[in-house]
Amino acid sequence: MNAAHTIWICTLAVAAIAAWTDWRTRRIPNWLTVPALALGIGVNTLAAGWPGAKTSLEGAGLALIILFPFVLMRGLGAGDWKLMAAIGAFLGPLLFLLALLASIFVSGLMAIVHLIRNGRVMTTLRNMVVIVRGVFSFGFRAHPEISLDNPKLLKLPFGVAAAIATVICYCATRWGAL
Repeated sequence: MNAAHTIWICTLAVAAIAAWTDWRTRRIPNWLTVPALALGIGVNTLAAGWPGAKTSLEGAGLALIILFPFVLMRGLGAGDWKLMAAIGAFLGPLLFLLALLASIFVSGLMAIVHLIRNGRVMTTLRNMVVIVRGVFSFGFRAHPEISLDNPKLLKLPFGVAAAIATVICYCATRWGAL
C-alpha cells in the first residue's frame, strides 16, 4: 500500500467517524479532531519528510483561517472547524480547498431539502443576508437570532457533508479527475 492510499484511508476513516458522531449528537468531539490533526501531520511527514509536513500544515492552516470568521459569527461549530483543519492536514491545501467547496455544496443541498421539508425557506434567506453582510463588512460577531446558540434554528450535521465531500474528492482523485 502506498503512502497516498494510506493518507486517504485515514482521511476517510476520520470523516466517517465525524459524520456518524455529528449525525447522532450534532457535535464533533475533540477526542476525534485533535488526534486526527496530529495524525494528518504525522502521516504526511512520514510519507514525504519536511515537504509533507509543510503541505500538511498549510492545509490545516488554510482551513483554520478560511473558516474562522464563520466560527466567530457562530455560523459554524468549533468541532466542524477542527474537523476541516484535520482534513486539511491530511489532504494539503489544494485538495482541502476542493473538499471544502464540495462540503459547502453538499451542505447546501442538505439545507435546501431540510428547509423545504420544514417550511423555513424565507426565514433562512433573510438570515443568509445578515450573515453575508457580516462577512463582507467584517462584522464577525454572533447575531443572537442566527447563531448556533439559538435552539429554534434548524441545524445541519456539517460533518456528514464533509464526509460525503471527502468521498467525492477521493473518488475524483482515484479516477484521475483531479
